Amino acid sequence: MREHKFGMIKEKAYAKINLGLDVLRRRADGYHEVEMIMQTVDICDDLTFEKSDAQGVHLTIEGADLPADGDNLICRAAALILEAGTVTEGVRITLQKRIPIAAGMAGGSADAAATLRGLNRLFGLGYSMQELRELGVRLGADIPYCIEGGTMLSEGIGEILTPLSSPPACHLVVVKPDINVSTAFVYGNLKADSLPFHPDIDGMAEALSQGSLKGITDRMGNVLETVTEKAYPIITDIKERMRNLGAENALMSGSGPTVFGICKEKETAERIAADIRKRDPSGAVFVTAFHGGAQERL
Repeated sequence: MREHKFGMIKEKAYAKINLGLDVLRRRADGYHEVEMIMQTVDICDDLTFEKSDAQGVHLTIEGADLPADGDNLICRAAALILEAGTVTEGVRITLQKRIPIAAGMAGGSADAAATLRGLNRLFGLGYSMQELRELGVRLGADIPYCIEGGTMLSEGIGEILTPLSSPPACHLVVVKPDINVSTAFVYGNLKADSLPFHPDIDGMAEALSQGSLKGITDRMGNVLETVTEKAYPIITDIKERMRNLGAENALMSGSGPTVFGICKEKETAERIAADIRKRDPSGAVFVTAFHGGAQERL
């Protein structure tokens, strides 16, 4: 949901999970060619944008200890779109952080995407979604997806997007253990040319079109687990606990360490969440659901 009142814009930045994540090869430019099914979930940060007489980008962060200077992806996204739109005014941005940090849920990319959307509206720049995606990919491979969210097939380095059918309604338990994982470490140690398995991405896309929850959960897979689970066995433990307590399936999101389990019943998700909170109270645990993407923000 977006608001535009008295020169102020509010945007929600939704987290994502990967229902399926495959890496096809490492490219000559160092990027990895991927094939993923991305899905937004109902966990979000809130951003507020206001015009300022003081030039430049002025960021305030609530709820997390993060840098608020030019290294922050929000500031970089703001500077990019303001420069591209030849805007001379400044902007004040307030971030209320809820998405776990360094979690494999694209929290930083979602915030940057919300910044591009918000400033596009605040200053009346008139960029289309496609033009915002083209700006966003300059800053990060996940940002084009986060511009719209929802259910999408993501290819290339993440910038080639194809909308897919939304998954059927269900309940999620999302757990971010109290560890941080470096995406660069994971991709740097991935053996892309000798992976032991490849998720059935085409089959999952077909299951989505048929509205088959079982077809989706049976095909969940993430090749980055081959690196992250070896380095952080707690991820394997959480997945197994979720399945043993009734989740249809469980998977690591992105490069980790966040794990999500899909449940048919909310009671099952709440039972799993309660068990994990009791065993590991230092982590972040959510009971949530899928989110539909840009169309739900209109």
